[in-house]
Amino acid sequence: MAVEYLRLSLTDRCNFNCIYCTPLEKKGYLEHDELLRHEEIARAAAAFVKAGVKKIRLTGGEPLLKKNIVGLAGMLKAIPGLKELALTTNGVLLPELARPLRAAGVDGVNISLNSLKKSTFKKITGSDSFDKVWAGLQAALKAGFKKVKLNVIIMRGINDGEIEDFARLSLKYPLSVRFIEFFPVNKRSTRLKDALFPTAELKARIEAAFGKLRPAGGKKIGGPVRRYKLKGAKGGIGFISGRSDYFCGSCTRVRMDCIGRVYPCLFSPPTHALRDLIRDGATDAQLARYIKKAFIVKSHYRKDSPTAGHIEMSSIGG
Repeated sequence: MAVEYLRLSLTDRCNFNCIYCTPLEKKGYLEHDELLRHEEIARAAAAFVKAGVKKIRLTGGEPLLKKNIVGLAGMLKAIPGLKELALTTNGVLLPELARPLRAAGVDGVNISLNSLKKSTFKKITGSDSFDKVWAGLQAALKAGFKKVKLNVIIMRGINDGEIEDFARLSLKYPLSVRFIEFFPVNKRSTRLKDALFPTAELKARIEAAFGKLRPAGGKKIGGPVRRYKLKGAKGGIGFISGRSDYFCGSCTRVRMDCIGRVYPCLFSPPTHALRDLIRDGATDAQLARYIKKAFIVKSHYRKDSPTAGHIEMSSIGG
């Protein structure tokens, strides 16, 4: 399948310390000179679009920590041929940045939120910032984004008592609540034994509480989500089933980390690197040709790939 979707990590820094991620277990953050500069990010993104990408999602780390993120978003939105610009954030900085980001051209925002209870939220994130995240969600809904989504990882024994509470949000708000199966991708997350809460169980819980989930259509670029709606809901519910549903055959995405390395798959090693090419003066055409080579070698790694369990999500992006 043609590659249409780029997940673009802007930084390895994060203001959370989530139990399934690794920022504070690292020996240190990347040096400033290692990271791509705004102009380099924009050149790389334009080359990806020239090679066939239609959608870019900004990730991290926490992308809103990137200096002048609003200006960078404006640079990316101006790329000819780019159809959609979105970002995934923990939401802490959205109260101040939601409106400026929308004005800069960001089409949609995903907010990672795994608990609606302050104590559980702190247990998962290591932060007392629930109120700021909730304010960020409200700011995003008011800012006029085309899409606002909640990314929720249900973990057995940790937040599985909140499934109905999250589903209920789709009845009240015009947002998509997306339940993502827990997938251990690094050393820290592999310690969470028996955390998986499969999609089939999630659906059963939601339907027992609210009635039948109705399939919802809609065009999508490169996403594995299965969409549904509850009767009378203002928003929707989605399921991303990386453990129970092998969707690699339909994947049209690639990733680039914050130092310019290209990952054809989340579970592959990087196969190409753009930073040195950009800094050595490669032309736009040369960059696009190089990126197309990465697309050609895109392969779908099995769930038991030897790289599984050794992924640095804070620099690659989810």
